[in-house]
Amino acid sequence: MRALLAASCAALAVGALAVAPNAFAADAITAQYRTSASGATADQVEPWLKLVNSGTTSVPLSDIKVRYYFRSETPDVGYRFACSWAVRGCGNVTGQFGTLTGGPADRYLEVGFTSGAGTLAPGQDSGDLQLRFYRTNWGPITQTDDYSFRADSSYTAWNRVTVHRGGTLLWGTAPGGTPPTTTTTSSTPPNPNGPRMFDDFAYNNSSDSRISQRGWTVRSGAGGPGVPGAEWDASRVTFPTVDGQKVLRLDSWNNGSAAKQTELFHQRKFFEGTYAARVRFSDAPVFGPDGDHVVQTFFTITPLDAPMAPNYGEIDFEYLPNGGWGEQGNIMYETTWETYQNEPWVADNIHNSQRQSYNGWHDLVFQVSNGRVKYYIDGTLVADHGDKYYPETPMSINFNLWFISGGLQGSSAERAYQQDVDYVYFAKDQVLSPAQVRTAVQDYRNSGVTHVDNV
Repeated sequence: MRALLAASCAALAVGALAVAPNAFAADAITAQYRTSASGATADQVEPWLKLVNSGTTSVPLSDIKVRYYFRSETPDVGYRFACSWAVRGCGNVTGQFGTLTGGPADRYLEVGFTSGAGTLAPGQDSGDLQLRFYRTNWGPITQTDDYSFRADSSYTAWNRVTVHRGGTLLWGTAPGGTPPTTTTTSSTPPNPNGPRMFDDFAYNNSSDSRISQRGWTVRSGAGGPGVPGAEWDASRVTFPTVDGQKVLRLDSWNNGSAAKQTELFHQRKFFEGTYAARVRFSDAPVFGPDGDHVVQTFFTITPLDAPMAPNYGEIDFEYLPNGGWGEQGNIMYETTWETYQNEPWVADNIHNSQRQSYNGWHDLVFQVSNGRVKYYIDGTLVADHGDKYYPETPMSINFNLWFISGGLQGSSAERAYQQDVDYVYFAKDQVLSPAQVRTAVQDYRNSGVTHVDNV
C-alpha cells in the first residue's frame, strides 16, 4: 500500500510545476538537488542543494527556509542534522526537523540560514550545500519511500524540495496532508555521562581472546599501505609493561627489501566526540641502521567504497621521524580527508604539520564536533579543519607502524622501529579538553578500570 501511495504521489508531482503566487513573482528561488548517497537504503541521507535566484530582487538567505520531506523509519529514534560543506559556510547553515500527518511524508528537514550567509542576488546561486542527516542510533534508512528523494548525482531543479520565504511558498510542491505541526531541534544536549570507550591495553599477547571480544583486530596478511609485498605480522604486536603500566607496542621490521609491519584497529562505530591516546614515538630504530621513511600513527578511517567516494573519511596523526613524501626530516602531520583515488593518485585533503622531533611520549587529542576537527598535541591546538573535510560516517580507530614504498634506505641489515600506546579513549558526542581527558583516564586508573566500552 505504501509503495502504491508513493507511486501515485510521484505521478501527480511530476505533472505539477512549482509556481510562486503572482504577488511574489519577483521573489523566485529555485531549488536544485542532487545526492551523494543514491542507494535504496543508506546509513544517512545526503540531500545536496543549490538555491538559484531567477527573480528580479535580492533576497537575504536568512529569510529563506528549504524543506526536504521523508518518511520516518520504525522505530522512530530521532534524527540528527549535519552540514558537511557549504560555499556560504556551514556555520551559517541551520537544520531542524518537523512533523507532518496524513500524507506520503511524516517528517521534513528544514534548512535555514543565519545572516552570515549573505544575500542571493538576481541570477546568483547559493553554491553547494552539502547536507546530511542520520538516525540517532545510526540505523539504516530506506530512501525509496521518501517523498523528496531522487537518485540523481547531478544538480537539476527538483520540485519535491520546497522553498519558503516567511509564510509564502516560493518553489516546490509539498507532499500534502496536514500542515506542519511541530518543529524539533536537530540535536540534543550533550550527556556528560554519555557513552565512552577506554582501553588500557592490559592484554597478555596478540592472541588474547579479549582483544577480539572487545572489538579490536590485530591485522595480519598482506595489503597496503607500505612496502610492496610487506606482511602485517600479528606476532609483532605485543603488550609489555613500561614504567609499571601495560602498553600496546607496535614493532615493525625490515631488511632493506622485505618488511613486517604492524597494526591494531577497532571496529567501525566512532563518529562525533573526543578521541585521545598517549603515544610514544621514536626517532631511531631499536636496532640496526637508521634512515628508513617510517610512519607512526593514530587515526580514524571509513573504508573507501569507490575512487573519490564522498562518504570516505579519515582523521590522521602521522609522525615521520626520518621524513618522506618529499620531506627530509622530522615532521608530524594532522590530515583530514574528504576522499581520494589510488590510480592515478588524487588526494582531496587538508593538513597542518610541525617540522620538529616528537621523540618520546605525547598526549594526542582530536575533537570532532559542529563541523570542525580540532587536533591537540600535549594540550596545544595544532590544527583546525572543517567544511567539506568534516567526516560524514562512522569510523574505526587505528594504530599502525609502516614503511613508505620506496623509502627504505639501502642497507640489507635488519632493523626495527617501535611505537608504544599507553591508552586510547573516546567520549561520544562530547567535546572534552585535553585536561578533561587526562582527568577521565586517571579516574579510570584510580578505580582499577582497564576497559570500558558502551559506545
